Amino acid sequence: MFLWGGGWSALKILTYELPMEVIVFWRFFLMSLAFLPILYLFKQPIKLNSTNVKYIAASSVLNITFMIFSFLGIKYGYAGAGSVIITTISPVMTFLLVAILFKKRLRNIQYFGLFIGVVGGFILLQLGDISLFFNGSNIYFLLCALTWAGVTVLAQHSSKHIHPVHYSFFISVIATMSSFIYAYSSPLLSVFTQGLDFWIALIYLAVLGQTVATTIFFMASGKLGSEKTSSFMFLVPIFALLSAWIVLDEPMQMHIIIGGIISLIAVYFINKKSFT
Repeated sequence: MFLWGGGWSALKILTYELPMEVIVFWRFFLMSLAFLPILYLFKQPIKLNSTNVKYIAASSVLNITFMIFSFLGIKYGYAGAGSVIITTISPVMTFLLVAILFKKRLRNIQYFGLFIGVVGGFILLQLGDISLFFNGSNIYFLLCALTWAGVTVLAQHSSKHIHPVHYSFFISVIATMSSFIYAYSSPLLSVFTQGLDFWIALIYLAVLGQTVATTIFFMASGKLGSEKTSSFMFLVPIFALLSAWIVLDEPMQMHIIIGGIISLIAVYFINKKSFT
């Protein structure tokens, strides 16, 4: 959770230096490379079929989309604010998406959680002043949350067909190839003219903040169970806010803290009685 939280500050540092398409390509490229030793140590046979490929392709598109929206949101907004908005609103959207797509009946406590989530989102996104929403970075953060809800739903269903580590690896490979085609005419080699701070941020984001953190999460899920492991997600916004405050000297915005706490309470109630 600490590694995931720090990734938002790393992304903010990267937005200062190079165009979005260059950062997106190198992030996925380094992520793919970092998975190779993990796959070697993992030593599980890779099984691909038409069903797996559909999930991987769809999730790759959503991952690239998420990276684009998060880049734009962080570029024009605060890293700490973006991390709190995305990580607290996304579970609420995921819940709604599952309920709508699979026609799941909700319990009263879940309706209560959704109501609290709407209140928390209202505060986080500053919807009391609609001009702040449309003129700022909040709209990108909201799109990130919606996109990640789709990624979560796909990941949950893909786990029945392919191991999560293999799934994440192939997503990063396809995303690398796709982003390369898009960024081919961009100055991709300009990363080698950047300084130490840039490379620390890029390696952190791609390797520690994604590959290593995701692998640890999957290992923990196997040991503790998915429900108990997912409860640790509540720590991501806290670590993200702290890292943005320490690394980027970002202010602690009161509406982000209050809205984040309310949204976390909403996620708790929504998951208190999970779907069967």
